[in-house]
Parts: sequence; structure tokens; C-alpha cells
Amino acid sequence: MNAKPSILVKGAGVAGMTAAVTLAERGGDITLVDRAGRIGAGASWMAGGMLAPWCEAESAPEEVTAQSVDSVDWWTAHVPDVTREGSLVLAPARDVGEIARFGRRTSHFTQVGGAEIAELEPDLAGRFQKGLFFADEGHVDPRRALEALGDRLRNLGGHAVLDDTPPDEGAFDWVVDCTGLDARQALDGLRGVRGEMLLLRCPDVVLHRPVRMLHPRIPVYIVPRADHVFMVGATMVESEDTGGMTVRSMMELLNAAWTLHPGFAEAEILETGVGLRPSYPDNMPRVRRDGRHVFVNGMYRHGFLLSPARAREAADLIFGAQS
Repeated sequence: MNAKPSILVKGAGVAGMTAAVTLAERGGDITLVDRAGRIGAGASWMAGGMLAPWCEAESAPEEVTAQSVDSVDWWTAHVPDVTREGSLVLAPARDVGEIARFGRRTSHFTQVGGAEIAELEPDLAGRFQKGLFFADEGHVDPRRALEALGDRLRNLGGHAVLDDTPPDEGAFDWVVDCTGLDARQALDGLRGVRGEMLLLRCPDVVLHRPVRMLHPRIPVYIVPRADHVFMVGATMVESEDTGGMTVRSMMELLNAAWTLHPGFAEAEILETGVGLRPSYPDNMPRVRRDGRHVFVNGMYRHGFLLSPARAREAADLIFGAQS
């Protein structure tokens, strides 16, 4: 086998992009393919980009936090514009009891009152009297991050084939499949979990970090991006429906934004989006080998959080087999 293995990476979502870059950094000759025609054409394009290992412990297995505590560092080292200002967890007055429940299931936070909330987010002054601040967390704009990983891959000598005529898999030493639900025939147990999002432009509101608005049914997050754009989303809808956003969902997302700050009432709706996140029954991403094929899949809601760890696992498997 070649000293520098040729590796075909299938899928240019967050799993595929992190795998391709990591494998190239380890010395692989990388060809990235995606039949959709561009980087980030799937669910990753709709993601919130929150790098929040401690917050995710509220509803995720302990392994998610243990395997993702260095994700902020990985993204900071690989793409520009990573924001490391922490995460803020709040709740409307009627649901304030949810904050205590969230705190019991998580760690690495500080309880904050009205004065501390106003100091962290001046535009929220006087609106909330209780919350949790996770200072060690961060976030990234998924679209800019994925494009930056594409640039990094090219700088490392890799190249992309972004059309519906991928190269012959038999010409490569290894094939790394990161195609999400498209890999169902090879992977048992995958299901789709629907994620819904809005992009709003609101010059009247400034936020410095993601805010999670707790709700007994579906927590909603509001993530600031550049140019007064905010991503509002909910990612735990147990459905494989790929249809457009429902009136109920849009009302819930808009109501969460308005509850956070009434200035969102005048926001411009730039985009609505729906995507299916590939997920295993236990909601944990996995790396699986079948001969010279390696599958990285089941990212659920942890794509940006856990993809660096899964990429390292795939690279260890391939380069361990090479030695």
C-alpha cells in the first residue's frame, strides 16, 4: 500500500469536511466528493454551530461532553471567526423552573441574576432575572466554517469533485463515507431527526453569544451571526418529514425570539430551513470499518461538536492500519 494513502471522502457536510481535513493533515492524499454540487448542501448548512459540550449534557450521554471538550480549540485552530463568549441559558417567566432542571443535569456553569445577565447581554437588561452562564463554550457560523475547511483542504493538497459523477471507488486505498442518511443501506439503525431553523436580520438587537430559551416541549436557541443576523432553531423533532416548515413551528421559533427581545418583532425573515440529521438509536455518532470502507455517521445534533473527535477516530483507524 502507498506510503501516502489515497483516500476518497464521500460527503461534504461537517462530518466529511472535518474527516477530509484531518486525514489530509495526517498525510493522506484526499479526494472529496459530494453529488449535491457544493460543500455543506445537507443538514450541516442548517446547523446552529454551537460548540457547547456542557450545555449538551442536559440531554446527551456523558460521552458527548467527554469527547467534545476540546472542540472549541479544534475549530479555533482550523477556521476563522470562532466566537468564544460562552452560552447563556434563560427561560420565560412561566417556565423559569426549567432553569433549575437544566442546571441539575449539567455542570461548568455559573448561576446569574438580572444584573449579571445585563452585564453579559446589555440588550437583555431588565428582561430576565435568572439564568445559567457556561463561560467555556463557543460558537461558529457553520456556512463560513465549512467553506473555510474547503480552503484548508485545498491548501493541504486535497481536491474536491462536487458533482454527480464521482470517481471510481476502486481507485482508492480507502473510502470514508460521511453521507448521512444516504448510507442507510450499509448502516443499520439510522433514522432522521428533523431540524428546523429561521434566519432573521434584526438591527435592533445585539447578542454576543448563543441564548438557549428553555421550554418544556422543545428548547429553542438563538445564535448571533455577522451583520445583525440571527439563527433561530430547534433540533429535536422526531420526524423524517422533509416538507416545509409548519405554521406551528414557525410561530414557536418566532415567539421564542420575541420573548427574548421584543425588537425581533421587526426582524426581517431571511430564510427558513428544514433538514434531517442522521441519528442512531442511542443518538451517538459512530465510526465503523468494513474492509477498506470507513463510515462516519449518526451525528444527530452533535455534528459540529463531535465531528473533530470522530475524524480523529477515523484517522487513527486508517493510519493505524497503514503502519
